Amino acid sequence: MESQHSERIVQEVWAKGRATADADPNLWRKDACGAWMRRDHYGRAQSEFAWKIENVSAGGFETPENLRPFNCANSYDRANARSHCRLTADLSGVPTPARVLEPRNRTA
Repeated sequence: MESQHSERIVQEVWAKGRATADADPNLWRKDACGAWMRRDHYGRAQSEFAWKIENVSAGGFETPENLRPFNCANSYDRANARSHCRLTADLSGVPTPARVLEPRNRTA
């Protein structure tokens, strides 16, 4: 997968991912589905933590305001204005107050 966005846009979109208190936000974020993404895996479709940039505005331009990060397994349905989640974070067996030392995903 080849990037069509400048590094500035990629970073702006990355910053829109959900940061969590239990992971370095410069390296790890979650998409709208809750799936983990790793910053340096942008465009690496074969990685569990790969992510891409989706335009979430029906008919909207490819501007930072209309772009969001999504794990490569997930997508955004602009026609119905909702996320299509095939992958989420795997929190099974992890107690609520426990720190997640290694992010994991699972098929939704």
